[in-house]
Amino acid sequence: MELTDILIKFTLIVIIFAISLVVAMYSTYAERKLAAFFQDRVGPNRAGPWGILQPLADGGKMFLKEEIIPTNATGFLFIVGPSLAIFTACIASAVIPWGQKLTIGSTVIDLQVTDINVGILYIFGVVSLGVYGIMIGGWASNNKYSLLGAIRAASQNISYEISMGLSIIALIMVTGTMSLGEIAGQQHGFWADGWFSWFVFKQPLGFLLFIICAFAETNRSPFDLPECETELVGGYHTEYSSMKLGFYLFAEYINMFISSAVMATLYFGGYNYPFMDWVAANAGTNISVILGVVLLFGKIFGFIFFFMWVRWTIPRFRYDQLMDLGWKSLIPLAIANIIITGLWMTFIRG
Repeated sequence: MELTDILIKFTLIVIIFAISLVVAMYSTYAERKLAAFFQDRVGPNRAGPWGILQPLADGGKMFLKEEIIPTNATGFLFIVGPSLAIFTACIASAVIPWGQKLTIGSTVIDLQVTDINVGILYIFGVVSLGVYGIMIGGWASNNKYSLLGAIRAASQNISYEISMGLSIIALIMVTGTMSLGEIAGQQHGFWADGWFSWFVFKQPLGFLLFIICAFAETNRSPFDLPECETELVGGYHTEYSSMKLGFYLFAEYINMFISSAVMATLYFGGYNYPFMDWVAANAGTNISVILGVVLLFGKIFGFIFFFMWVRWTIPRFRYDQLMDLGWKSLIPLAIANIIITGLWMTFIRG
């Protein structure tokens, strides 16, 4: 790899990292505004026009608050917990294809940091590591409520990762690859071979299972049992303050952003859109690529809105209902989806 390629990749990594943080920061503002709209309130309206600077004020408050580590906490692990949570949330974006290749002069810029042939396994591996940040933080706090929240988080994430993994198997059977770049490429445009090319039309049940599991994996309502304040004070981050608490909160919103990007890529065509070949032929390839990136982020923001909409619409589950749904409903449905997909590939498509 030449020096130019290394610089391009490094710049792309910095840009994606910055976008992830900005999206996470302003997701807090969007959620508060949407919550206010659903509840007939105003929401943030003091810091800047329409409260647009509220995330900056919240971030400044987090930075300037006093760092407190409880006397009986395990100091090193108490810091490692939120650090691991934010780290795993940020590195998950490395295999997501944000667009096709841009051509500037003789330089070709690939809008994907790396396209490994086991991209889906990489996503699952990183997501699996994220639960360690929650578990370590809850245990290191030496607080029974925090530990209960961490145990809930670990049980919930492990249970729903099984359903999520099984739902993806059917998609892998259809695509024949685990590379996110190739999966996005197979959904070129919107219509191909007399049928919709986006995989949400070929795997509707798989997508439904995946998005339900995504709610559980990101600890979003109605599956936010690890930080259920009515039972556990504040859950696994009860003892945290300042930027350590901020890291946990940021990790949740970054995970929501990455989950939305993965769902858009796997099931909704990623950067693909109808008539993209016509746009490339008449407006230029680079215009088509940039429009694809814009529309991909539009799909991502649509999923983020859906996450927030559900939070302020559906009440929280009981923990036994949560586990029953994962083990007694989603896993059998995912297995049934694999069988149906296999029969379809053998007797209809084959």
